[in-house]
Amino acid sequence: MNVKTLGQFIIEKQADFPYAKGELSRLLRDIGIAAKIVNREVNKAGLVDILGETGETNIQGERVKKLDIYANEQFIAAFKAGGEVCAIASEENDDIIPIDSEISKSAKYVIAMDPLDGSSNIDVNVSVGTIFSVYRRLSLSGPGTLEDFMQRGTEQVAAGYVIYGSSCMLVYTTGKGVNGFTLDPSIGEFCLSHPNMQTPKEGKMYSINEGNYLHFPDGVKKYLKYCQEEDKATNRPYSSRYIGSGVADIHRNLIKGGIYIYPTTTKSPNGKLRLLYECNPLAYLIEQAGGKATTGGKRIMEIPLTELHQRTPLFLGSSSMVDKAMEFMAKYSLEKV
Repeated sequence: MNVKTLGQFIIEKQADFPYAKGELSRLLRDIGIAAKIVNREVNKAGLVDILGETGETNIQGERVKKLDIYANEQFIAAFKAGGEVCAIASEENDDIIPIDSEISKSAKYVIAMDPLDGSSNIDVNVSVGTIFSVYRRLSLSGPGTLEDFMQRGTEQVAAGYVIYGSSCMLVYTTGKGVNGFTLDPSIGEFCLSHPNMQTPKEGKMYSINEGNYLHFPDGVKKYLKYCQEEDKATNRPYSSRYIGSGVADIHRNLIKGGIYIYPTTTKSPNGKLRLLYECNPLAYLIEQAGGKATTGGKRIMEIPLTELHQRTPLFLGSSSMVDKAMEFMAKYSLEKV
C-alpha cells in the first residue's frame, strides 16, 4: 500500500514556497506532533482526572475545562520548542504570548489558535478540535508583538484544524488547496487520506443552534424557513444537523456539503465566534475548498482586525447555500451585517 505521511507531503510541497527556507514546513510538523499528544489525552480523558472544570474562567467568560488547559500547554510548548514562531495568540490567554528566546528571535511567523474548540462536549464523547492560523510577522526581530496579529485573514499563509473524533484528522491549507490527513495509530503517523478536498457547491444540511431562534436577525429566521420548505426542484427541505462542536459541524459540511451559521443575536450583537483564531482560519480553508465564508454580508477574510479577541457572525459552507443566506440577510437584515 502506498501511504504518504504528513511529513513526506510537506517536504514535497515545500517547492510551493520559494521564499521560505523550511520554517513553515517545520511549523506544520510541530502542529502534527502536538495534535498526536492532545489526541492521546482526549482518547483517554474518561479514564483519568483530566475532565471537568478548573474553576477558572477564560477571557471569553467561559468556564475552563482541564483538557482546554492541557491542549493549550501542549501546543504552546511545541511552538516554543520548534522556534518557527515569535508569538502565539490563544483563546485561553488574555494577551499574546511573545517568545523571547535565541531560537525564536529571527522566526518568520506568528500563530493564532483555539487549542480545544467544543471542549464542553468532551465528557459526552462528542468530537472536539483544534483550530490554527499562521501569519508572517510584521515586526522585524525579537519577540512578536500584538501588531503582528492585526492582519486581515487574506494575509494568512496557512490555516487548518485537527478533529479529535472516531479518528483523528488534520486538515490544512497553505493557499494551494485543502488536504486531509488521518492519524494511523498503528504507526503513529498522519497519512494523506483526503487529497485536494473540495466541498460540494450545493448542500442539503444546515447547522445552527435553533434554540436561539427568537434572538436571530430576521434574515436568518427567513432563511431557516426557506430551508424547511418543501420544494423538489431545490431538494428542500434540508436536514438540520447541529453537533454544537464547531470543528465537527464544519468538517462534516466540508465533506458532504452544507452551511454553518453562527449569527448575531440580541444577546451577542457582534456575533460570538472569534475572528482571529476561529473564523479567519476556517474561512481560508473553506474558500480553498471551493466554499464561501461571510458575515452574512461581507467576506470574513477582508474584515480588519482591531482587537485580539474580536467577534464576528459567521455564514460558512457550500457557496450556493451561503449566497442564498446572504440574499435573505440583504433583504431582511441589512443593518445586522
